[in-house]
Amino acid sequence: MAGSLLGTEVRRVEDPDLVRGRGTFVDNLKFEGVCYVAFVRSPFAHALINGIDTTEAAAAPGVLAVYTAADLDLAELPVFMDLNPHAKRYALASDRVRFAGEPVAAIVAESATAAADALELVDVDYEPLPAAVDVEQALEPGAPVQFPDIGSNIAAGQRDEAGAEVLDGADVVVRARIENQRLAVAPMEGNAIVALPGDDEFDLTVYVSTQMPHGFRAAAAKLFGYDRDRIRVVAPHVGGAFGGKVGVIAEHAVVIEAARRFGRPAKWTETRSENLQASPQGRAQVQYAELGVRRDGTIVGLRCRVIGDAGAYAGFGGGLALGPTRTMAQGVYRIPEISYAAIAALTNTAPVGAFRGAGRPEATAMLERLMDLAAAELEMDPAEIRRRNFLRPEEFPYTTFSGASYDSGDYDVPLRKALEVAGYDELRAEQKRRISAGEPRLLGIGVSAYVEITGGGSGEFASVEVRADGTAAIKVGTSGHGQGHATSFAMLVSDALGIPLESVEFVQSDTAAVPRGAGTGGSRSLQVGGSAVREAAGLVLERARELAASRLEAGVDDIVLADGRLGVAGVPQATIGWAELAEAASAEGRPLAETTDFKPDGATFPFGAHVSVVEVDVETGFVKPLRHIAVDDCGRVLNPMIVRGQQHGGAVQGIAQALWEQVSYDEDGNPVTATFADYHLPSAADVPALEVSNTETLTDRNPLGAKGIGESATVGSTPAVQNAVVDALAHLGVRHIDMPATPQRVWRAARGLAPDQWREPPAVFDTLPVRESGASADADEAVA
Repeated sequence: MAGSLLGTEVRRVEDPDLVRGRGTFVDNLKFEGVCYVAFVRSPFAHALINGIDTTEAAAAPGVLAVYTAADLDLAELPVFMDLNPHAKRYALASDRVRFAGEPVAAIVAESATAAADALELVDVDYEPLPAAVDVEQALEPGAPVQFPDIGSNIAAGQRDEAGAEVLDGADVVVRARIENQRLAVAPMEGNAIVALPGDDEFDLTVYVSTQMPHGFRAAAAKLFGYDRDRIRVVAPHVGGAFGGKVGVIAEHAVVIEAARRFGRPAKWTETRSENLQASPQGRAQVQYAELGVRRDGTIVGLRCRVIGDAGAYAGFGGGLALGPTRTMAQGVYRIPEISYAAIAALTNTAPVGAFRGAGRPEATAMLERLMDLAAAELEMDPAEIRRRNFLRPEEFPYTTFSGASYDSGDYDVPLRKALEVAGYDELRAEQKRRISAGEPRLLGIGVSAYVEITGGGSGEFASVEVRADGTAAIKVGTSGHGQGHATSFAMLVSDALGIPLESVEFVQSDTAAVPRGAGTGGSRSLQVGGSAVREAAGLVLERARELAASRLEAGVDDIVLADGRLGVAGVPQATIGWAELAEAASAEGRPLAETTDFKPDGATFPFGAHVSVVEVDVETGFVKPLRHIAVDDCGRVLNPMIVRGQQHGGAVQGIAQALWEQVSYDEDGNPVTATFADYHLPSAADVPALEVSNTETLTDRNPLGAKGIGESATVGSTPAVQNAVVDALAHLGVRHIDMPATPQRVWRAARGLAPDQWREPPAVFDTLPVRESGASADADEAVA
């Protein structure tokens, strides 16, 4: 809109504090009389605990207490998603440990050093047990069972009634066992918490690195029996979350209990090795997928059998295979028949939770691999086979097999744009030239097209107040930790009320100041939280017009906003400013403030296309990403700079999964990637310059027309890069390489030594209960 702030490049107002070192993270907080907590962790993936001797540790200098599960006697930990009620977890392990790194005792001491020194003095009598480490082997008969009461390692599972018959009528069926490997969430800041004992106002105050402060409050209230309003939760600056900082984890519970017992602040800051071995991890799916196509490339049917590794204690990430991955399995294509079965499997590894995209990237990675396999089998261009099967704009809104209602889309537009930016035909010509010349460094071009689910759910709280000095304050229930909330929400208020951007204060992530909120997850913040802000600002403007009409002796309909003042249309000298209006509102006994709880009309479905260009050295197997082109459609773009930042961050995480990152365990369940020396995160030097752009297809499910962008580039980038690596070796007969595409895997594939791309899935899929409804439970809401 002409003259509007929306849609323009605006620098982020929250960044100066961070870049100048004025940010305040949990570990920076100083409190009088704080005590420190450290954890004794199991060296075994699976073992009985026959006894714990804390005598020597309790007598160590500076130690205040040593706690075991029996000492604490806490209730079971609240869970974000309950996959199996028989897989309960407590703050400290008691009778057995179920993953290496699980806390079994806690030291409370006067200093962090004293707590760390005392850890070695705790003597735990372990009786090692066989461990179920590999998720497929965990489903085999005779595998070590994590919970004897459950009787197997299946935490949950369902299948569609239809099976292989969905492929009937296909001229060609392509199939692959696809591994979407386990990833460490690896935020810049690990978990951190300071718990303060009760005071006159609250029974408990907690400063914690979390993406959902109100969700944390609800979980803590349930665990400790408090009324929610008697708990205050504050999230100061948060150094990244990416889905991994949800709810009350075991260590949080112990720290809170220590503060309660000692009547003084208690603190724990996670080390990097603790984060890499014991914090919830992401992805971790094994996918058996089959796609039936006709000779002309038209899709006939899709059959998916997916295992989600839940890790220990039925981590909810295993359930993403049953939920979001199924919800988005159809992707951007017209697929007449789909059969989907999934198992959340228990293993003696760290619990699996959410990671940027939470089940949606896994669906796209599976489907886009199949599309390339089909293109290779039919000797068809990968872009062409996608085009032939895209859903068309006139088909929207479109309801998928899983019950997801796609709002709007033109899937061919971003693909055409990405191919044009990439110079697709020229790249193909260069690829052929290198092959013909016998060059050792080959070119790979990978394509992906995607759609994902964002937002939806029960809505979000916001309030907007104009204060006596003419400035404004926003309160929102979402929780920003790097996404640009302060800037985006201030832009909405500035645009609606004409108050300068620098005069808008943003208040978030404090349950004492913001009464309710759903937090941040599922790329919901702008479309849901921003819509709430816009709605609240509109209500403020309505009341301000009434106040102005009374003061200016005019009709309400004649009051207009211009240059940050309200005035009478056609009478330029008759105006009143926001400070005067706020004073008038206070004189009437009510501040110039409005609140709202905005509920969207449903989830939104952003989409896009990515093209990856890589160079593969067939002599060494080394893969070098050369270019990455991303064209993402997130509906209305509020601030192009923030959107680009989200595209860059998401794409880098997706590229890293395709090429470098993987959490690994040895056969006994010992983590072998517990430091950054072993877990391969890319540096800026490893990643190519990103070429990002957007198309804009508005949604009608919120007044902004906005869709999510926080996770989209992660969804689109991973399969594009994986497809590019395979594409570079396609002339050698290579059809599939699992992620990460390490030099060893690529080198072996180039020499025909790669494992078979297909084997039959575990027989237990045939015994799963049949799904009662075709619609997924989360078909109208993105999770975490």
